[in-house]
Formats: sequence, C-alpha cells, structure tokens
Amino acid sequence: MKRIVWGITGAGDLLQEVVDELQKLSDAGKVEITTCLSKAGHTVVRMYKLTERIEKTSKRVLIEQDANTPFIVGSLQLGRFHSLLVAPATGNTVAKIVYGIADTLITNAVAQAQKAGVPIYVLPVDQRLGEIVTRLPSGELKTLTMRDVDVENVRKLKAMKGIALLETPRDIEKIYSTD
Repeated sequence: MKRIVWGITGAGDLLQEVVDELQKLSDAGKVEITTCLSKAGHTVVRMYKLTERIEKTSKRVLIEQDANTPFIVGSLQLGRFHSLLVAPATGNTVAKIVYGIADTLITNAVAQAQKAGVPIYVLPVDQRLGEIVTRLPSGELKTLTMRDVDVENVRKLKAMKGIALLETPRDIEKIYSTD
C-alpha cells in the first residue's frame, strides 16, 4: 500500500473524476491517503458536496490555515509518503509552482517535496488551448476557453525536474496500482 499526500486546490473541473479514481484505489487497498485542502480547495469540495466522500476515502483530512499549517511538509521530506499528488490543479497553482511561489499549503508542499526528491504528480485543468466543457456544482455544463498563459505554464511545469504531469484522472490509477 502506497501512502500518499493528495493536495486539492480550488479547481472544480475534474474534481469528481479524481475523487472517483482515488476512492477506487483506496477501496482496493492500493493507497492510504492524507488529504490536504487549500483554502480554496476546501470551499470547492463543499460546493461540489464531496466532503463526506473525501473524508471516507482519506485516512486524514487537513485544511489549510496558512502555508505551513497544518504541517505536512516534514512528513513528506522524511520519506513517510510515496508521493504528492496535486489533482486537480488550478491555473493559479500551476503558475505559482512554475515561478517558485510557495505561499499556500499545496504550493509549499510541492516546493519542499521537490527539494527532498519526493515524486510529485500534478493534474492541471488548463492543459490545452481551446474550449473545454466542465460541470458546475449545480450540474449545469459550462464551456470555458483556456488562456494562452495557463497553457504555457503547464508546458513549463512539464519541464520541471521531479514533477510528472497527468493528462487525465485515469492516469492516477497507472501510478498507484502498480506494486
């Protein structure tokens, strides 16, 4: 069983699918999850009514108070976890990681895990130019157009050492179902 830290940012797009993938892996005994919610992530999880599912899937759920609290970074650096998964990641989170800004619990965890050589997996929501269709908390479908700057930041993130980009939520199973 792989012990992982799952960082949830303020992205609603793909969140339901990520929860589904991690729940399957948790139910199968493949992962033990410590979930860290950024302040925005906490808000989005509540908006999408996923709080209970995430609590059932996770061994622990930690909610950001500031960039260091609750303190999870030390456990990542000491090798107590297999990896850090940030999924889904907002364009804002991706930009902060790319430019070295570690002012949230999630971006600080990425920075420190990267320094310690802990594998980091990121599923950005703004990966390709063009339009995507996302589901709002109300269930309504909404078309969004990706910004050039966000797609460029994803390209830069992909080139960073120690960070692997995921293209879809299904990629999560590929990482954590192998022994």
